[in-house]
Amino acid sequence: MLSKKQDARHQIEFVSIDQLVPKDHLLRKIERVIDFSFIYDLVKEKYSEDHGRPSIDPVVLIKILFIQYLFGIPSMRRTIAEIKTNVAYRWFLGYGLTEEIPHFSTFSQNYIRRFKGTDIFEKIFTKILEEAIKHGLVNAEEVFIDSTHVKASANKKKYTKEIVEKEARTYQEKLEEEINKDREAHGKKPLKKIKKIKTKEVKVSKTDPDSGMLNKNGKEKIFAYSFHTACDKNGFVLGVKVEAANVHDSVMFQEVLEEVEKRVRKPKAIAVDAGYKNPYILKTIFDRQIIPSVPYTRPKTKDGFMKKHEFVYDEYYDCYICPQNEILTYVTTNREGYREYKSNPEKCKNCPLREKCTQSKDYTKRIFRHIWEGYVEEAEHLRHTPYCKEVYERRKETIERVFADLKEKHGLRWTTLRGKEKLSMQAMLVFAAMNLKKMALWLWRKGKGPFDISKLYSLFGVLKKILSRYIQPLLSVLRKQGLKFCFVNKLKLHYGVVPHLLRF
Repeated sequence: MLSKKQDARHQIEFVSIDQLVPKDHLLRKIERVIDFSFIYDLVKEKYSEDHGRPSIDPVVLIKILFIQYLFGIPSMRRTIAEIKTNVAYRWFLGYGLTEEIPHFSTFSQNYIRRFKGTDIFEKIFTKILEEAIKHGLVNAEEVFIDSTHVKASANKKKYTKEIVEKEARTYQEKLEEEINKDREAHGKKPLKKIKKIKTKEVKVSKTDPDSGMLNKNGKEKIFAYSFHTACDKNGFVLGVKVEAANVHDSVMFQEVLEEVEKRVRKPKAIAVDAGYKNPYILKTIFDRQIIPSVPYTRPKTKDGFMKKHEFVYDEYYDCYICPQNEILTYVTTNREGYREYKSNPEKCKNCPLREKCTQSKDYTKRIFRHIWEGYVEEAEHLRHTPYCKEVYERRKETIERVFADLKEKHGLRWTTLRGKEKLSMQAMLVFAAMNLKKMALWLWRKGKGPFDISKLYSLFGVLKKILSRYIQPLLSVLRKQGLKFCFVNKLKLHYGVVPHLLRF
């Protein structure tokens, strides 16, 4: 039988917004595991208590951002449009069905006037991470550190070329000190400090000068930012630093590691990719008594030539021994921290392996060894252990998955914001949203959450029935017989609510 649906679009119904939101909606799960009122304490100093016009609730402002990043909505304008028509979003913000939603420019104006230059967003990220730690969801025994590039809101064709001073390595002073100690140990004079300033040519975006030109093999040249991130084995983000894309990953490693140690604790092991496999980073890891888990890196020697590992290093005599059992002796330590070892040309001249060893016109084989090379070799030995193999295998399940979710589910394949400070704020809130989502889903599955007093209502009803059906008749009989119990009198004396319940 053909039937037609009656139009109910103009029907008036009495219903609360709470009834319209599904019980298993993500925002219900989030509201169940965290109390957002902590934001009031963070922003209290940014608002006047008794002067000026009434402000938008700061919790509402932050929740609007969480809605944007939780559901990967590309812009604030689009987010406000979604909130106007989405019942669950209104419920999350505490707004009624007909209540007016703030204008999309409200947050940007509040950011400029109140939040700019503060650490409020970092504190929000830290608070959510602390909640996850409190619930026992974070396992930072092994930490995974890497970076991903996020396309900047800048035209790749609009730039200027500038000559800038090369950034000094963060460990330059320490390296120079170690170099001079090494030279003195070998009977060489310490190197004099060079006052000459090294420069380089860089492309600076006219639209977003804080971004950097990303120039990787096989990838499009664009202006971008790097999100240097650390996560635990469960995928919870522990720390993040934002820098221009033309800054190497190794430069930011120590800052990210310090963020992890500050917020959680020192890890037992750290897994990094080949970009972090350099002497200083491995020295930093070993000095902190942490196990590094690094990948295999292919030797950079030309095909057909003997690899460096075919020459044996003798630590006691500080020399290299070639496959023909000839010795390469120490010559000097250069400004980059590399020791140079050189063979005897008279012996190399008629060597049967010379064509595979060196093409030098003076028949001399040279090998360079960094003064911290021992840390690299130790990491290479640990790479073959079952534990390090297992830790490195989990990279694709942890930090790589975090980056995939960041771009695919939470809308950060590119950014519409400009400037390093705004990008840092966005990174903190996006990763906070990701941690919050993971925590809410995990605790929902476990059936955990803040204590809800409404769950006891049914228990109160059962207790009332027991009191009225069994306890009260028994006490009435005892009173008629003139029997009194001292513990009942004590309860009367100290807990006035008990006589009221028992109706003596």
